[in-house]
Amino acid sequence: MITSFDIWKVLAGIAIFLLGIRFLEESLQQLSGRRFKLFLKKQTSNKLRAIGGGAIVTGVLQSSSLVSLMVLAFVGASVIPMENALAVILGANLGTTLDSWIVAVAGFKLNIENIALPVAGLAGIGYAVFNKESKLYNWCRFLLGFGFLFVGLGYMKTGMEGLVLSTDFSQFKESPILIFFIIGFIITTLIQSSSATIAITLSALNAGAVALVPAMAIVLGSEVGTTIKLFVAGLKGVANKKRVALGNFIFNAINVLLILIFLHPLNKFITEVIGIKNNLYALVFFQTLVNILGIILFYPFLGRMTRFLEKQFRDSDSESLFIHKVSPLETSTALLAMEKENRHFLNAVITYSLSCFEKNNEHPASGTFQKKFLSGTIAEKYAYLKYLYGEIHSFYIQVQKNCTDSEDIDQLERFMSSVRNAMYAAKSIKDAIADIEQLRNSSNDVKYDFYLKTRQSVEDFCKETNGLLNETVADRFEKLTGSYHIVTEKYTVTLQQLYKESIAGHVSETEISTLLNFNREIFTFFKSLLFGAKDHLFDREQSKYFEDLPGFIR
Repeated sequence: MITSFDIWKVLAGIAIFLLGIRFLEESLQQLSGRRFKLFLKKQTSNKLRAIGGGAIVTGVLQSSSLVSLMVLAFVGASVIPMENALAVILGANLGTTLDSWIVAVAGFKLNIENIALPVAGLAGIGYAVFNKESKLYNWCRFLLGFGFLFVGLGYMKTGMEGLVLSTDFSQFKESPILIFFIIGFIITTLIQSSSATIAITLSALNAGAVALVPAMAIVLGSEVGTTIKLFVAGLKGVANKKRVALGNFIFNAINVLLILIFLHPLNKFITEVIGIKNNLYALVFFQTLVNILGIILFYPFLGRMTRFLEKQFRDSDSESLFIHKVSPLETSTALLAMEKENRHFLNAVITYSLSCFEKNNEHPASGTFQKKFLSGTIAEKYAYLKYLYGEIHSFYIQVQKNCTDSEDIDQLERFMSSVRNAMYAAKSIKDAIADIEQLRNSSNDVKYDFYLKTRQSVEDFCKETNGLLNETVADRFEKLTGSYHIVTEKYTVTLQQLYKESIAGHVSETEISTLLNFNREIFTFFKSLLFGAKDHLFDREQSKYFEDLPGFIR
């Protein structure tokens, strides 16, 4: 029974350790996330500074994955060049070793309970008591995370000691080094924290469950395993994101493979030449040395690596369906592509809006969308819309420079206005998401019924607008203007009904405020999407009618 008990103790320690890492990451992001991002941006003016910046930020945040994901965002937004982004990631790999040094130096020499339990206890009380918006709340969360790191480490250490007493590990001494490498890779891939893998390995090494050289192999496996999270995140992005993610994987894989070949000579260098006799320090020094050697090995080849990666993914790997296939210099074909992309964007906004009301992929035109858009979360769908909007706007600017005919200019402006209004519509729905969730889960019948009616109204409106956009419909102008008048009238009627509910005491003052704001956001969504549709469908003469309507949104 002791073996089973110790295994559960180790698993509990891993869980608490991971929770501590998450608390540290989240609290530091809230306390100084903007400063770290600005620092990281400033440090990427050249490759050497980028490596230093990556190491410093990762050393403070203690998450190479978090820093790497920041870098992906910067690259996707074209804030930093890809070559410097790769340099940041090299630095981030080095920065993450700080946590290993803290664990090795403090975690096994001091009485953990005397430090961790008071910190976790007092910080936990503050975390539960203080307001979420206050800095004290985030400082308590930071200290709680710090305490959890050592509480989790304590569980892992005692669990490993008990496991050693009940298990004969001599049978594993002759196991191939590759087995331990695979163990490190699998553990890190599953828990997505190389810091946790190192802590587990240090605990096993301290307890005598594993020798130094196999422990080094586990560390090498974790170096490759930690790249998987970034690799998966990069697959969802644009070409440059994929390149950075692949570059990170190549760096770690080649570096680890070379060191794996020379593992025994490196072990002798650390323990005999340098003379580090403490196995815990030797392992952490080895991890640090691995990442320093990686920087030395790849720094001279960052330019060549960038050129190699640029050949692996096409820049045309964009979110757009049509505009990336044509040249903005060819005005006639560019306008045709812009018209199709405009319709695609309107359809995407409709699909996004329906999904916010749990009507996933019920848009009749959903078959035209990329699979990753349809399968994405609400947040991912909105991010897709923002990126696609940026692509369309950039294309619009390029076409505008070469457009001289007045009719072509008018058509181009209407298409861009349509996309802009559609984006307003999506933003209105996004701003209403918190209210949607609150109303959907409300025990108040008035609020829940209001949610159901609104969801049905949105569904009916989206289907009608879709019909106007994608089908050959007679009297489009009359139907669209009719829809606008119906929407405006519904808004007024709903306001009156809500005030009646408030007077009758069916909803509180706070609740009526929520309902009124929600109603306003939905009304703005309706109007914005209608004007997006009219800019796409009608010429300037017909569009003039809408400019005189109340509540026009530009």
